[in-house]
Amino acid sequence: MAAQSVQIHAIYLSPGHDFKGHHGRPRGNHPVDRVEEARLVAGQGIEGDRYFGHKENFKGQATFFDWSVYQKAKIQLNLANLTPKSLRRNILIEGVELNGLIGKQFEISGILFEGTEECSPCYWMDQEVAPGLEAYLQNRGGLRVRILRDGVLHTGQAYLNLPETTLHH
Repeated sequence: MAAQSVQIHAIYLSPGHDFKGHHGRPRGNHPVDRVEEARLVAGQGIEGDRYFGHKENFKGQATFFDWSVYQKAKIQLNLANLTPKSLRRNILIEGVELNGLIGKQFEISGILFEGTEECSPCYWMDQEVAPGLEAYLQNRGGLRVRILRDGVLHTGQAYLNLPETTLHH
């Protein structure tokens, strides 16, 4: 396996949907809790999160977001008060290009993931967070994943491993 050092800056969980299913209605008002560790369950998602057990083979059992994109958005869009939890992604990570993991399996802290697709931003980003954020996050909105092997993910330094078979595609 090829390994690279990554930093897990934050893990966020929310028990309910604030935007999904709210088109034409006000957003929900569920808390977004920052945790130092979370249990990820294969085929289910993150315990305590709104997508846990959502449906079989769901492509967004967890979501990753690039810490550097968050930092750049604060500067580029003059959003000094932008908080990571407002992005509604689960895991803020630094040290890997997330779109490069689409269609690949990778491992962090013994947890096996499959990158399924970009977590594209929606119009709520402009309405509820800041005008221009939806456009800014195009092609860098994060990564949706399936969880293929259980484990506990902690904030802090970790290693991302790509099985050799995915390196040659």
